[in-house]
Order: sequence, then C-alpha cells, then structure tokens
Amino acid sequence: MSRIGKKPIEMPGQVTVEMNGQVVSVKGPLGSEQIEMRPGISIKKDGSSLLVEMSDSSDKKLDALHGLYRAIIANMIEGVTKGFERELEITGVGYRAQQQGKDIQFHLGFSHPVFFKAPEGVTLEVLEQTKLKVKGSNKEKVGQTAAEIRFLKPPEPYKGKGIRFKNETVRRKAGKSGKK
Repeated sequence: MSRIGKKPIEMPGQVTVEMNGQVVSVKGPLGSEQIEMRPGISIKKDGSSLLVEMSDSSDKKLDALHGLYRAIIANMIEGVTKGFERELEITGVGYRAQQQGKDIQFHLGFSHPVFFKAPEGVTLEVLEQTKLKVKGSNKEKVGQTAAEIRFLKPPEPYKGKGIRFKNETVRRKAGKSGKK
C-alpha cells in the first residue's frame, strides 16, 4: 500500500467533492475539475477530509495508482482554491512579449512574430515585456502550457538567449577560443 495514498486529503470549507460512479468532481471558488477513477479505487469522506481507498491490496497496478490518484485529487482541491502559476522570463536583445487579449504575441528573433493562443482554463498574463505568468486551476495544463511557451525559443547554452522558467539555471558553454 502506498504511503502517500494512505494520507488523508484535507478539504477546505468552500470546496465540494462529489463522486458519481467512477467520476470525481471537485468544485471551488476558482472553478471545477473532474477525473475518472480506475475501478478498484474509491473515495470516502471522513468529516472534513477525504481518504482514497483500494478494494484489493494485492493488485500491484492498483497499488501503484493509489498514491497517484491521491496526489491528483489533492492537486485538484488546491487548484480550485488557490490555483497554480508558473512564471517565465525572456532573455535576449529585442526578445519581448505583448498581450493580445487572452493571447500573447512573441518577438523572438525570427523574421515574423509568433502568436500563442491560450488554452481553455489557462490564463496568460504579461507582467513586463520580458516576464509572463501562466495561471490556472489545473496543475497539468498550467505546466504543459508553460512548457509549450518555453519550447518556442528554448534558452541556448552560449549566450543564454531564449525563454526560461523563472528560477531555471541554464548551463553555459565556453565559446570558441581564439588563436594564440
């Protein structure tokens, strides 16, 4: 049995969790999320906390998924109450971002501007020309969107130009050494 799966999930007062068959729905002030659980794993309400339980403790697949579903449900509850965010920084001369409604227009040294459309459930916000924030209630969507934005122009190892996560360190390489 998973050590993480055994831990109870604390539920804040403004969050409601409903289980309809194998579908778990979590609703809160920032939105709602839902996930379809695998047969053999269920949720039990215990006052102001939730417990994720397995029906068969000898099944290795269910044992592996026990902690995963507990972590996913805990992230869903945190997402609908506090939300998740990732910050990105743009480094390079002339590299910048502009807000275009819900979407962002990037100037990344290409011969054309790059438009990035915000996926549903994710908010993109340009703080400065070189700093932006990705916010949402689904941790997976926020992380995937931030990774897709970073993929537009990943930081290169010689000058460090490109898009990087806020506290990401880019390993720098030494350039060409001159003739002696």
